[in-house]
Amino acid sequence: MGPTDHQPVRVPVGKGADRWASRSSDRKVLLVVHNVTSAGRLLDVLPLFHDDFRVQLLVTSTGSSPFQGGVRDLFSDAGLPVVPWEQALSTPVDLAISASFGGQLDLIQGKLSVLSHGVGYTKKMAKPGAGSREPGAGSREPGAGSREPGAGSREPTFGLSPDWLLSDGRPFVDGLVLSHPEQLARLRLVCPEAVGASVLAGDPCFDRMLAARPYRDRFRRALGVRRGQRLVVLNSTWNPEGFFGDGGGQDILPGLLPRLAAELPADGYRLAAVLHPNIWHGHGPGQIRAWLDRARRSGLSLIDPVHAWRQALVAADLVVGDFGAVSYYAAALGTPVLLATAGQDRLDPDAPLAAFVREAPRLDVHGPLRERVEEVLAGHRPLAGPAAFVTSAPGSSAALLRRHFYSLLELPEPSAPALLEPLPLPPYNPPRHTHPLRVRTRVREADVMVERSTEHPYGAGGDEHLAVHEETRDPGDLELADVIIRDGPPDDPRLGGQDVWTADVLRRHPHCSVAAYVSGPGTCTVRTADHGMFRLSAGRGADTDPAAYASALHAWLANGGRVPTGGTTLRMHTAGGVHPVIVEVLRDGLAAQP
Repeated sequence: MGPTDHQPVRVPVGKGADRWASRSSDRKVLLVVHNVTSAGRLLDVLPLFHDDFRVQLLVTSTGSSPFQGGVRDLFSDAGLPVVPWEQALSTPVDLAISASFGGQLDLIQGKLSVLSHGVGYTKKMAKPGAGSREPGAGSREPGAGSREPGAGSREPTFGLSPDWLLSDGRPFVDGLVLSHPEQLARLRLVCPEAVGASVLAGDPCFDRMLAARPYRDRFRRALGVRRGQRLVVLNSTWNPEGFFGDGGGQDILPGLLPRLAAELPADGYRLAAVLHPNIWHGHGPGQIRAWLDRARRSGLSLIDPVHAWRQALVAADLVVGDFGAVSYYAAALGTPVLLATAGQDRLDPDAPLAAFVREAPRLDVHGPLRERVEEVLAGHRPLAGPAAFVTSAPGSSAALLRRHFYSLLELPEPSAPALLEPLPLPPYNPPRHTHPLRVRTRVREADVMVERSTEHPYGAGGDEHLAVHEETRDPGDLELADVIIRDGPPDDPRLGGQDVWTADVLRRHPHCSVAAYVSGPGTCTVRTADHGMFRLSAGRGADTDPAAYASALHAWLANGGRVPTGGTTLRMHTAGGVHPVIVEVLRDGLAAQP
């Protein structure tokens, strides 16, 4: 049944709909959703029907996928009439579009077009038994006439084999959308009966990423990536053998996450995670946040798995992933990819994704992480395969798909160009380091080297102090902190403003030397225990976390520095660059007069 109401829809389809509908559309197009994963590809193509008053859009869910979480919310956001699956099967439509196989698609009363919801068809998936469900994309039980794989043949490829394409020995799809001729070649070998239904129409998901590349810097700023920082995106498919999973005799992520936070300095690296929607909704967003709590407090951001993952991929400097489609898309964009898990047994060995997995560099999860990351970034040479095989028609999927859909609808195409929706600019999502940071510094006159991470390598040189956010999980951290940090609007009435908060912190925590209130992306106000109050702001060309400015000032003062009445400028060295920090003397929250 799926996550829809049991009551049948009465408008714009259903008994007596003509009486109640304000418009009688010439054609009805049904979007068939299996889960949030497949729905993402349907949302990609939805704009191809915009502004056409001849078309009424409907949506339904087969209910056949085990991953039903998030589907109801997605339907609500789409705002389309939701037709219960049983009613959808009994309602004539002009075109049904699905991005997966599952449910009784062959019983739909209308023409059917099926798209891939990944990089073509790559995963091996045996034919489900009676009553079973195909994990992640729904399932259908093939008709009695479906062709069985021959004796000794290998496991069929999901979506590209007779098991998935034939009913009673015949194709039940009117359009099997492929993104590259190599998929057609594999189809011709394993299921020649379906070749006539195939159509080459590119990849709308990848085309949206290609169109968004000029805005890469905006996406980076939305994620709070600073100048000189490298954005490392951790990516996992939903499979137990995936990066996030604990199958295949390994459980990598729990031990790797704290090491990444410790070995990759906070000001040099930005960490974000893109998890497959089946992970996100299968276990529940709250559970994912609970499992990754320490990582998030150490600066890891979780990326919306439907609306923001592509933007994160465009923004990334490095992707650490597995055998899922996101890793392949990243490589196709020319981004360095390190594979934490391979999962080759899950892939069609003839698929380009399998070749990529065989060739891509590996991450030794037990070896030094920073050295490996820097080595891959410095020596990256894009592999030829991903860019060549993601799509044979880059930038053209909108025109090709609309031509295909309207041909099945037997309607002339609209006169306006076929266009996809641009990837939206995500909300501002900077890192929040509420886990204590160990700060290593070196001071030479007005030059201060700063490196912050959750742990520092044993025997590393330089002075060290502890910087702790006031919202740390363990209140005991505050009793040991040299620098205590808070961020928010400068006049937050709950805190009494920056003057009151900084004074209160030093009074509550006698061990603390500096209280720093970050009030903007380049500004903070600090009160010191021994030297008064200062405003720190980014000088020309500076771009790093203002909380690091506070640590630089603390180290400089501890090494004998003194701020003259007219202020001074420190040169903070971090993330491979120099960031001038303007230091102004404050009296009662106001700049001192020279």
